[in-house]
Amino acid sequence: MVTIDSIRQRNAKIAVIGLGYVGLPLAAVFGHKADVIGFDIDERKMTQLRDGFDATGELTAEQLAATQIDYTTDPARLKEAQFLIVTVPTPIDGNRKPDLRPVESASRMIGANLLKGSIVVYESTVYPGVTEEIAVPILEEVSGLKCGIDFKVGYSPERINPGDKVHTIDKIIKVVSGQDAETLQTVAQVYEMVVTAGVHRAASIKVAEAAKVIENTQRDLNIALMNELALIFGRMDISTRDVLAAAGTKWNFLPFTPGLVGGHCIGVDPYYLTHKAEQIGYHPQVILAGRRINDGMGKHVAEQTVKKLIVADKAVKGARILLLGLTFKENCPDIRNTKVVDIVSELKEYGIEVLVHDPMADSADVQHEYGFGLVDLDGLAPVDGVIWAVAHNAFAEITPQQLKDLCRNGNGAGVVMDVKGVLTRAAVEKVGLGYWSL
Repeated sequence: MVTIDSIRQRNAKIAVIGLGYVGLPLAAVFGHKADVIGFDIDERKMTQLRDGFDATGELTAEQLAATQIDYTTDPARLKEAQFLIVTVPTPIDGNRKPDLRPVESASRMIGANLLKGSIVVYESTVYPGVTEEIAVPILEEVSGLKCGIDFKVGYSPERINPGDKVHTIDKIIKVVSGQDAETLQTVAQVYEMVVTAGVHRAASIKVAEAAKVIENTQRDLNIALMNELALIFGRMDISTRDVLAAAGTKWNFLPFTPGLVGGHCIGVDPYYLTHKAEQIGYHPQVILAGRRINDGMGKHVAEQTVKKLIVADKAVKGARILLLGLTFKENCPDIRNTKVVDIVSELKEYGIEVLVHDPMADSADVQHEYGFGLVDLDGLAPVDGVIWAVAHNAFAEITPQQLKDLCRNGNGAGVVMDVKGVLTRAAVEKVGLGYWSL
């Protein structure tokens, strides 16, 4: 079986399958210490990476130039590696059920090129049991090899936080697991090459898989509580932000805030856990309740926008609304599973024209993914209201007066829907605009 010494001495290569937000930073840190093959099926992405450009914004041109990654779209190149790491996405489908097709496809591709003595480590977020009960049978069937004899498997959940330049991969404790003690030791040693924060050896692969899904489930539920509080306090005409500021003076009050919960992790991972729970005969209540609340926040923002338009004597049908921000979080170009599109869809059902501006997002990607493009603020015709949906640093200099200058369409005062609580009610109302915040 492949050993840490063979990797350190560059007699065995590491392959990272899937060079997105997770895989590329991982391949880059390993590229300083070992021979790394970076595989992805996206030819456009690979061309950009060879030219020193990372569309995700995770790595700069200098960082890409400083590491050694052998980029390829040829699956046969995987035969050169004996430590293979799978970092493909694991989304949910239209029915909010786990979509394991990327993991299954990657497993078939690896199986067709799997060498004896290899270790395959999955990092993609899955529910407990996927690695050993779904991935391994595919690897065995396609390769003709026997797991535990001819090759081994492990699981090490990714902990990448897109857009975070502080908590980088080397500074976050890495959970690792293996199917047996020998595999666990090798997997741990390989990651210890690059993770200065250290590793945590999980008791089993299923434990490591479960740990990943509950990390984001816990965060999802905490935000759901804040969102439900916002719904309650909104009906009481109490500022949620003021309430949280007051409660936050207690030493053990957790600093969560209300908002849209999208992205490829927090808004997805809980559905992997609940899917498995239902498979074994348990219907989760708290987790799914939190998901229902968070999934409904885009609709809530849209409904509140319509109400504020009516109060401002604006005609709803035909109104023009500018949305500031589309990505699922601030200062990040990732548009996957962004809940801002829920606001767009809901407003369009009221006959409202929605204009979206986001300097972090790629307009072509947005058009391909969601069917609409992005607009520039320069030369933008007047609108009836602005929804500040994402708190990008690029928006930090926008003032209430500038918002008023944008909101000069038709009769009545414009409205500002401050989803992220960036502004203050007093400052916005001082310039004559209506104000709302979660």
